[in-house]
Amino acid sequence: MGKVPRRKSCARFIIQPLRILLLSDIHSNLEALEACLAVAPAHHTVVNLGDIVGYGASPNEVTERALRLGGMVVRGNHDKVVAGIDSAESFNPIAGIAALWNRQQLTPEHLDWLRGLPKGPEVVSGLPAVQFVHGAPDDEDRYLVSLDDATQELVAASATVTFFGHTHMQGAFLLRNGFVEDVVPEYSTVGKNETWELPLEMEACYLINPGSIGQPRDGDWRAAFATFDSERRVVSFHRVPYDLRSAQEKIFAANLPSRLATRLAAGR
Repeated sequence: MGKVPRRKSCARFIIQPLRILLLSDIHSNLEALEACLAVAPAHHTVVNLGDIVGYGASPNEVTERALRLGGMVVRGNHDKVVAGIDSAESFNPIAGIAALWNRQQLTPEHLDWLRGLPKGPEVVSGLPAVQFVHGAPDDEDRYLVSLDDATQELVAASATVTFFGHTHMQGAFLLRNGFVEDVVPEYSTVGKNETWELPLEMEACYLINPGSIGQPRDGDWRAAFATFDSERRVVSFHRVPYDLRSAQEKIFAANLPSRLATRLAAGR
């Protein structure tokens, strides 16, 4: 927790009652995506925070599924590289190999769709004080991991709530009464469907990460997503077990680096 300079009070963000399904960092993992969609609660719309492709071995299937879900999609850094908008020079060798392999597998139609995805921040009609990004609001490629990272954004943010991805770590940061805190969902198992709720306080500002569907890095191998109920002012974090072996076998069969398969079991 850190003390920060006083900023203006966060605006009240409840304009239109909406239930939003929040997806992020699917990374061509079809098994994880389908498991999440199978248990996702009823919702009005979907917001995808990017990195649909990369790493995993089902880029066409995942892209098609994301396309058909509709809603809002914000591009991620892997989406840019796979689509050819950006180079893989900034990626580590394993990520670069996977990105180029994903690019070679995708149909022209799916590549065109990825190229057309907007850069965040984006907003949903009826919720003007809530924004959606992939990385940081001012830099889609920058990671928000530490309290220092979060403080910089929360003090400067014009939005009351920012949903972001990129780090593959489920949780939140909040600015309340001049202090910044981090919030980590508390689960009781690592093998079952679980949900953990975060009520949003009216006078606090938030950075919220739904976690990664396709490649979690917070020590929990289960696929992660979230839902946001603007009327109740509650974010529900979800963890879902999925057919891990099938996702791994596809990676091995594609002759992608084995690390991409083994890390899925560790959630790292």
